[in-house]
Amino acid sequence: MEDRRKSRSRSIIEKAYEKPYQLRSSHKYPATRSSKRLRRGSSGTRTSRYSDEKCIRSKKRSQHDSRRSTDRKTSRDLSCSRTSHSTSCNNNNNNNTQRRCSKKSSPTRHDSTSSKIKNDEEGHLVYRVGDRLHERRYKIYGLLGEGTFGKVLECHDRKHDRQVAIKIIKNKKKYREAAKLEIEVFKQLRKNDPDGKHNCIKCYGTFRHGGHVCLIFPKLGKSVFEFMKDNDYQPYTLKQVQHIAYQLLDSVCFLHKIKLTHTDLKPENMLFVNSSSRSIWSENARQNIKILDHCDVQLIDFGSATFEHEHHSRIVSTRHYRAPEVILELGWSYPCDVWSCGCIIFELYTGDALFRTHDNLEHLAMMERILGKLPKKMMKASDKQKYFRDGVLDWDEKDHNGQFVKTNCVPLRETFNSDDRRATEELYHLVDRLLTYTPEDRLTAKEALSHPFFSEDISARKK
Repeated sequence: MEDRRKSRSRSIIEKAYEKPYQLRSSHKYPATRSSKRLRRGSSGTRTSRYSDEKCIRSKKRSQHDSRRSTDRKTSRDLSCSRTSHSTSCNNNNNNNTQRRCSKKSSPTRHDSTSSKIKNDEEGHLVYRVGDRLHERRYKIYGLLGEGTFGKVLECHDRKHDRQVAIKIIKNKKKYREAAKLEIEVFKQLRKNDPDGKHNCIKCYGTFRHGGHVCLIFPKLGKSVFEFMKDNDYQPYTLKQVQHIAYQLLDSVCFLHKIKLTHTDLKPENMLFVNSSSRSIWSENARQNIKILDHCDVQLIDFGSATFEHEHHSRIVSTRHYRAPEVILELGWSYPCDVWSCGCIIFELYTGDALFRTHDNLEHLAMMERILGKLPKKMMKASDKQKYFRDGVLDWDEKDHNGQFVKTNCVPLRETFNSDDRRATEELYHLVDRLLTYTPEDRLTAKEALSHPFFSEDISARKK
């Protein structure tokens, strides 16, 4: 009798652990770019550090951001009420005694460290808002972003009473190995810039959560791209362009000084320290636009950063910011970062991406339309001769794609116009030098910092 009752009690407890739940999250993070201005196409993110993105160019205007987070995976609910069961047994040979079955408690709902750590089929950590990490020190508030590497969660650091962003790497060997390289990069950044003067994000520390490597960062504001998207892709003011561009080039100059190439510079990887803003009416835009209160930025995402002595992948950089030497597979070094800076600064000034494509040949055609003909020596040195015929780019301007490039791409000089002609002329000259085809003739980041565009505060000039 007693054995049957115990067996029944265990059965009740086991069933309580089998109730599934659906993960809930109110946070969605964009994974690709799109805009009503033909900005990106329907899918424009890198698929991995060692492979080119595989995506389809979209030329249709869209009023909505196409980036959508995937549905959250289901997991099992580890929350159940404590079960207790008391029995009384009569023993003919002994006095009546009362026995109480011991209470079996389930893991605490919000303590992921006390329960079995779960991953989805891609290796992402399965979590819920309110779960705690690293000996219950970090409480999960929600999702900030995700990518091939893993997810970034907003958490509260109970020890220091501050908000942090924790990058949780996928529970896969290749991503753990890549995380080790990124951690080494942060060690070098801390060693060479302990005070953070060069605007590279600081890594507070790391810890392991099951098979996941976790990196802890300060919680910053919106990215340069996200703020622009939320502002209906209105460009930044000339003064803001000057301030943001200088910080970007200073960060890149520092990285190159310590023999490091970032390889993935883009507006998404530049975060405002504080993205608070005010709204004003713009006569040019004929609508209210947001004006930043502060323009201080920090450079993030060093997962693809490569030291000079390390293996250099064949393809680097997100498509829209990729240098011609990378497309033509001529080898790359620090100048590929400088090219990306030129593309970014153009985007800050115009609100639009300079090269809106996902195809190599079309990308090269856009370059020629905007910047002039590719140098003969670069074409001859490339193994990608399929892009050329009789010493010129094999591109038909009369077909549909050719007409698109002809219509949507104009020479760089025609884009730069402003009431402040002097500053605009200086900005054009800077971008033009950053986008020089041949890497050896391109400005270095250090040289760019001394460019006349940065020589004085634009807002202090008399117009």
